[in-house]
Order: sequence, then structure tokens, then C-alpha cells
Amino acid sequence: MPNRTLPADPNLEQYKKQAKDLVRDCRAGLTEAIARLHRHHPEKEQAPLALTAAQLVIAREHGFSSWPQFAAQIETLRIQRLAASVTDPVAAFLVAACVPRNAHNSGTIEEAEAILARYPQVAHANIYTAAVLADESAVRNLLGADPKLATSPGGPYGWDALTHLSFSRYLRLDPDRSEPFVRTARALLDAGASANTGFQDTWDYKPIFEAAIYGAAGAAHHPGVTRLLLEYGADPNDDETAYHAPESYDNTVTGILLESGKLNERSKSWILVRKADWHDYDGMKLALDHGADPNLIPMWGNSALQHAIQRDNRIEIIRLLLDRGADPLLQNSQGRTAAVMAAHRGRGDVLRLLAERGIDLVFQGVNRLIAACAVADVAEIHAITSKEPALVREILAQGGTLLAEFAGVGNEQGARCLLDLGVPANALYIGDRYFGIAKDSTALHVAAWRGESKTVKVLLSRGAPVSVFDGEGRTPLQRAVLACTDSYWKQRRSPEWVAPLLEAGATLDGIEIPCGYPEADELLIGAQRRTDSGSEPSSVSTL
Repeated sequence: MPNRTLPADPNLEQYKKQAKDLVRDCRAGLTEAIARLHRHHPEKEQAPLALTAAQLVIAREHGFSSWPQFAAQIETLRIQRLAASVTDPVAAFLVAACVPRNAHNSGTIEEAEAILARYPQVAHANIYTAAVLADESAVRNLLGADPKLATSPGGPYGWDALTHLSFSRYLRLDPDRSEPFVRTARALLDAGASANTGFQDTWDYKPIFEAAIYGAAGAAHHPGVTRLLLEYGADPNDDETAYHAPESYDNTVTGILLESGKLNERSKSWILVRKADWHDYDGMKLALDHGADPNLIPMWGNSALQHAIQRDNRIEIIRLLLDRGADPLLQNSQGRTAAVMAAHRGRGDVLRLLAERGIDLVFQGVNRLIAACAVADVAEIHAITSKEPALVREILAQGGTLLAEFAGVGNEQGARCLLDLGVPANALYIGDRYFGIAKDSTALHVAAWRGESKTVKVLLSRGAPVSVFDGEGRTPLQRAVLACTDSYWKQRRSPEWVAPLLEAGATLDGIEIPCGYPEADELLIGAQRRTDSGSEPSSVSTL
């Protein structure tokens, strides 16, 4: 039974802080904290070492079976309070119905719907609310009464109606309104609205123009409105459209932009480079087929090939870029070539591909030794270190990064070479935000998270600590379980991602059963039973 109730105005951030405090207090052995743990998390017999366990305690104290249910109820209450407290329903609706100003492809329509439910008259209040909702009939009637409304700014942001439409959350989230949005946009354009409208904003302390074409193509990924705006003269070469339109494996909108013939060289290169972020072979081929230059280096400093290697794109993508003329010896803004980057990322497969194509890979200094490790050329490693033993010290100086990045691409033979040179198996990595790898991760964290079980076994055999925390308090097993259930690569998941860690004695702390992957659950339950029958306390949550 719950022993706590939510206040009238609950704050989720405060409960997150309470969960962190509970972790701290349980670790300190405080009696009251441990009693709370035992009352609401009886599956655990010791103080929680993970935040997820403490969050579960707090949720159960309030009568909820899980933290997500608890958080969802707090959000529901927040939305209800907002709808009840607004003093200007029209303005509040437009803010809730248009994209968040700090993240244009995010947000829901729940707040907007709650305001509409409480104040239904808002839907027909003015041309801006009608445009946001794709109410073609209302828009045409309003334009008939006052044609100037096609270009007049208004609403809380001072936008015109077409800008409201292009940045409507409904455009992205409500497929039933898809065709009405096209018809409503056409009505505005035929009445004189500019296809190049938008609004001035600030990003990273710099002014930026957020064009309607960006709202349609980059935020909403809406084919119909994107095509219509281009038809009416929209220029897609702003600083947003070509960057954000590729953020999907559905290349319909990207194809519309490319096929329009309106993208300049910069925009096409942006699409090509951004598709490397998505590991999207078809998207990159589409950009190349429409003339994207694989050797153009955009403002971020890497060509498409360099970026594909930085993002660990699969060898088929590397081959595609080379086939289309990408230069592996071109230097990026930091003076590094794709070949050098491949060596540092442990991409022995890329180095072998380049060698097969007759590309002269002349590495200098420590890069020679790193490249030899990447291809696991033991003889070459021995020859280099015999002549230049000082290079080993350079390897060790960056050993944490090299070992982690070799581990991330599953180069277990290369990892062996680094370990043989003296890189510690517990060396710490600076992390990688793109791959969701925290600061102070070990190579074992990285290999477990990336699903590289062979490399996991190599690291464990060399003494990598199995239950060490990364900078965000997570163990390799936690990373492996999450990879199985919530990662971009979970489609290739295997119980082998979990098994070697359990066999090495990984703590079950912070692991919830069921995790959502039956094959892993079978192994975790087996480990739970072995723990229960032994001397060590269990740290697993069975829900």
C-alpha cells in the first residue's frame, strides 16, 4: 500500500533528486533509508547501488508499480494544471501547438489537446490557430474576409499563418491531418503568403533564420508541405533544412529536396555527411546520385568519408564513398586523414580495404604502430617497437581512448595487441556523446554497450574489472542489458552480450528482471538463483 501521496503540484525533478539522496543514504547505511528500501523493494537485501532501484522505491511509495508510470502521472497532472490555469487560452494553445523553441522536432500535442478540450472556441479564434490545426475551411473564410491575413504576423511569437502551419506539432504528429495541411498551406500561398517566410531566432548565441521549409522538411519531415513550398519557390539552402532533413531512415523528404534541383553544393554535402550520422547507406547513395561531393569538407571539419569513419559506419558505406571518389588521404580541419582516423578507431577492415585498392598508406610516428595494431600485424608491431621503443610510451599515453575505440568496433585482435603493449585493461576513456558512452568508461563498458562479445571476453581474460562503474554509475552488465533492449543496434542482439559478464561474476545491481529480452532474462534469472543460493546478497529487481 502507498504511504505517500502526490502533492497538488508535484515536481519530477525533485523526485529525481530524492532518488539520488536515497541512493546516497542507503550506501551510507542510514537505518531509515534501508527500511524504506526493504518495505518497497523487498527483492533487494542490501542498499541500492543504482539510481533505478531508488526510483522504484519512490514510485512504489506513492502507489505506482514503476518509475515510468509515476513520471507519466506527474506529467498528466502538470498538463491538467496548465490547462486550468491559463489566462490567455489562445496564446497558450499556440505555444503548446507549435514546436518547442529549443528543440523543433520534439514535443507532444497533449498540452494543446488539453487546452482545446477545456476551451474549444480556441480552434476558431483566428487564422493562426486555424493554420496550426490545418483547418482549410476556416483559413479560406478568414482570408476571404481579410486577404491581408495571409501575411500578417500575430500570435505570441509574432509569426504569420504559414509559419505557424510549418512549425505546428500537428504537422509532425497527426497523420490524419496530413492532406488538410497541404490544402491549407496552398490556400495561404495562393493568397500571397511567401514560401520563404519563417522567423528569426538565436542558436548558440548567434542569430539564425528558421525558414518554413525547414519546419516542413527538417522538423516535421512532411513530404506534402515540403514539396508544396518548393513548388512555390522556397529556398532550401538555409542553415537548418539540409542539416535536419536527413535525420530519418525514411528518405522521402530528403529525396524531394535533392530532386528539386534547388540544393546547392553545400547543402548536398551536408546531407551526405549527416547521413553518416545515421549509418544510412541508401541515404548516402541518394545524395551521391544527386551530385553530393564526397570530398567537400563542411563547417564541422570532416568530409563524408572522415565522418563515416568517426561514426564507425560499416564497411559497405566506406566502400560506397571510395567508389564515388572519396579521398582517404584528404586532410580534415585538424590535419588528419581518413586513413589515420581509421587506424585510431581500430578499423583494420578499412585499412585492409585501402591497401587492397593500392592506396599508399604512409603513416608517420606513432600512427604506424597504431595502424599495425588495428590490423593485428604482430610482426610489424614487433619490428616497430624494436627500432622505436619510445612509441610504446605514446601508445600508453592514449591507451584508454585507443582500447575503448578498438573495443567499440569489435576489433578483439587489435585490442589484444594494445593490451600486449601494456595498455591496462581498466584504462579509462574520455567517452563519446554520439554513442552514449560516459566519461570514465572502460573498454569493457564500451564493448558491452556496443554488443561486441568477443572483445568483452578478451578484456575479461586480461583482468578488466567486471563490476566497475562508468562516470554515470553504470556497470558493464547494465550497459549490455540496455544494449539488448534500447539501442540502435538491438536488432542484432544476442544472449552472448550478457553471458560472459555473468560468468565473470558481474553484480546484478541495477538490473531489472524482466528486462524485455527473454533470452537475456533466462540468463539473468539463472544468475539471480545462483546468487540467492550463495552467500552474496541479490541486487536485482524482479518486477
